[in-house]
Amino acid sequence: MSGQLRITLVRGLSGRTPYHRKVVQGLGLTRINRAVVRKDTPEIRGMVQKVSFLVRMEEVGEAK
Repeated sequence: MSGQLRITLVRGLSGRTPYHRKVVQGLGLTRINRAVVRKDTPEIRGMVQKVSFLVRMEEVGEAK
């Protein structure tokens, strides 16, 4: 795994469990349609997988 991931929050957190809210907060997402860029690591991919129904992930170019 190399490069970076752009992660976008596409659904709101209203009515979600505290666990899902903490995972989204850990990714650095705060509002709907806001995106963050994170390193492509197994930890980040695992977090995205846990909240895959709330976020959209796309791969960005290689890490420098």
